[in-house]
Amino acid sequence: MRVLVEKIQQIEAEQKKRREGDFLALYNTGDKVHQKQLAFHKCDKRNRWVFGGNRSGKTECGAVECVYMARGVHPYRENRRDTQGWVVSLSQQVQRDVAQKKLLHYLRKDWIDEIVMLSGRKDAPEGGVIDFIRVKNVFGGISVIGFKSCDQGREKFQGTSLDFVWFDEEPPKDIYLECRMRVLDKKGDLFGTMTPLKGLTFIYNDIYLNRFNDKEVWYEFMEWSDNPYLDGAEISAMEACMDEESLQARRSGRFASAEGLVYPEFDERVHVIEPFAVPKEWQDTISIDPGLNNPLSAHWYAVDFDENVYVIAEHYEAGKDVDYHAEKLKEVCDRLGWYRDSRGRICALIDSASKQRTLASVKSVADLFYERGILVNPDVNKDLFSGIARVKSYLNQKNGLPNLYIFKGCTHLIRELKGYFWGSGDVPRKADDHALDELRYYLMSKPKKLPLVMEKSAVQRDKESLMRKLARRK
Repeated sequence: MRVLVEKIQQIEAEQKKRREGDFLALYNTGDKVHQKQLAFHKCDKRNRWVFGGNRSGKTECGAVECVYMARGVHPYRENRRDTQGWVVSLSQQVQRDVAQKKLLHYLRKDWIDEIVMLSGRKDAPEGGVIDFIRVKNVFGGISVIGFKSCDQGREKFQGTSLDFVWFDEEPPKDIYLECRMRVLDKKGDLFGTMTPLKGLTFIYNDIYLNRFNDKEVWYEFMEWSDNPYLDGAEISAMEACMDEESLQARRSGRFASAEGLVYPEFDERVHVIEPFAVPKEWQDTISIDPGLNNPLSAHWYAVDFDENVYVIAEHYEAGKDVDYHAEKLKEVCDRLGWYRDSRGRICALIDSASKQRTLASVKSVADLFYERGILVNPDVNKDLFSGIARVKSYLNQKNGLPNLYIFKGCTHLIRELKGYFWGSGDVPRKADDHALDELRYYLMSKPKKLPLVMEKSAVQRDKESLMRKLARRK
């Protein structure tokens, strides 16, 4: 009986909030909670993006975040009085039909001080185009949410100092950069919610690949399956009438390319982990893809007792000579406490091309490293397709767990895995693959063993359980 009474009370409380138009209070409460929406609001980064499929719940994130900030009631951030923000849509029509509609849904009427229209009547704002809304802030001030459309051009985005900007769908690059300037002096926030239908644009490079290694950048993919309010049968029916490329964007919010990813198995939320103290006995070797004008890529590899591989450190730099790289390799080894032989030398794998001598030098790159105490082994297996298959086998998640983990600081390897595409002639595009080359050399040096069919030990079961918990927390 007590459970029934509590259920009735919950229903009555929700009905009261709906009558009062307080949909913000109903957001992600009750039996169904959209976990990725909550992850977006909880994130403390200042440049946050949700790449979501249609109807995945991404737009709700942006609208609610705007209301939180304007009202001064953000549950996970320090709130401000009298905030100034923009909502940026692709056009005024899209503004009216999408972002504006969502904001009005979450703004209770008694929270609105004034609505200024560009067209239409302010007593029926949902049917017109809003210029800005003055919102009552709980600290006693007035916040302003302004509306901009990308078809106005970059000049219309100049001059104002802002606390936040919400991009509803992907803006042109010049407008994105202008908006970054608007939030600079207030240390404000940028956040975007979009379905990536335009392919591999600057958002793909600057946000998803994070080519500048900006510590304030954060993103999440939001799929149909993440939205607890979508009907499973409707999802299945929609999936059945769409091709794979359309599904990647519209269902999963994934960036699509005509060529396709070489390593679609790679999932940054699974394969990238926080660094930890690696036991000395796990240390294996270093793998190097040499370069002078091109980057030299080197990674340090460790293997646990279950034959899981960990990429624990990275040296990646262009335009330097062998002397410089040898010293950097030694510095990283010293920092890691990496093992050396009895004469203090370091062992590593290296591209077999390093054995070649040029007319400009009587010594090869391998010879030069050897003289500097780096014992490089150029006898590596460079077969491209076997190497790709080997990498895929380590990335594959069997029983929910892969066999390859990469420490968070190995940013260049992570970026290359995310942006490695097939090109013409059924071979990958030859660009930004230096770290991937030496990853292949290393994994090809360690034949993948077939798992034994036997009962798992208690330690193995505990380890797998812990890894699943860590993956869920991400």
